[in-house]
Formats: sequence, C-alpha cells, structure tokens
Amino acid sequence: MSTEINSPPPTSGQPQYVPTPEERSWGLLAHLSGLIAALLGGLSFLGPLLVWLIKKDQSPFVADQAKEALNFQISVTIALLISAVTIFVCVGLILLPVVFIASVVFSIIAAMEANKGVYYRYPYTVRFIS
Repeated sequence: MSTEINSPPPTSGQPQYVPTPEERSWGLLAHLSGLIAALLGGLSFLGPLLVWLIKKDQSPFVADQAKEALNFQISVTIALLISAVTIFVCVGLILLPVVFIASVVFSIIAAMEANKGVYYRYPYTVRFIS
C-alpha cells in the first residue's frame, strides 16, 4: 500500500485563478456587451471584441470570458446569417427565432455565471479564438 494520505486532489480543467469583484464585473460586461452591441447596430461580436482588446493583458479571467463571449457571438452571427439565407426555403422561419432566443438566454446565463467568478463555457459554440 503506497497510498499517500495528504496527496493533492486531482486538478480539473478549470484555472485556479480567483477573479476580483472588478474582474467579475468586466466578465459580466463581456457577455452582456454582445447583446448591447446587437441592439445598437447588429454587430454583436464587437462588444466582446472591445472588452477583450482592452482587458486581455490586465486580467486572465476577463480575457478568458471575453474570448468565450466573442466566440459565441461569432457563432451566433454565422447561425443568424444561415437562418436568413434559408428563410426562402422556410427553414429560416423556424431557425431565426430559435437562434435569437438562444443567444439572449445563453448570454444572460453566462453573464450571471461570470459575475459569480465562474469560468463559463457556452454550449453549441465553435471556438474560433483560443
């Protein structure tokens, strides 16, 4: 029996960095900025892109969450474009509202989790930027 009593617990894939309250607020903003940018001009990826460019060297948590939000918003933009093109064959009539509602719901969930300091990962997202 060579089992150690005080062996460290196995590490999960999550980073061990604990964000400060200010960093959590920036993480929340990174996720919600996609919705805000979509309402202001339709280019939802610009909000997370700006947060990432401003804060990427200052905070690993904000950089991670802004990249995650950016990847999600790029994926949503592509899905919305595909839905708009397929509207002529009636598939887009179903896809367009589903993609829009999922975008809003997942962005709000991500913002709430980032505000708790959780390294949130969106489902159904292509990771263009790693």
